[in-house]
Amino acid sequence: VQLQASGGGLVQAGGSLRLSCADSGRTFSDYAMGWFRQAPGKEREFVAGISRGGKRRSYGDSVKGRFTLSRDNAENTAYLQMNSLKPEDTAVYYCAAGGAVTGEVFSSRDRYIYWGQGTEVTVSS
Repeated sequence: VQLQASGGGLVQAGGSLRLSCADSGRTFSDYAMGWFRQAPGKEREFVAGISRGGKRRSYGDSVKGRFTLSRDNAENTAYLQMNSLKPEDTAVYYCAAGGAVTGEVFSSRDRYIYWGQGTEVTVSS
């Protein structure tokens, strides 16, 4: 598994961005996927997780109703659609993959084995 995160950038408050996490390996569908973020001086925070097949999702409280995580196993890519962005969403966003059985979704960093390099999101007020 080799994860490549992309799609970050600068956006005004209220705007939208879509982050992508592409896996260059062949076993993408074997893994639950997740997104975390880390703002300067803060702990890495769970944003969203999705099961192997994409039917189950989990979101952090601060992004519920605004962010949507999806995946396309045929394209080996997970997508994080971020709407109604706020300045407090500013952070480096990391995607991650963790070995899972069908239906499992993880919110704990410890369950994720592979991590992408991060993509920076800045939301201006």
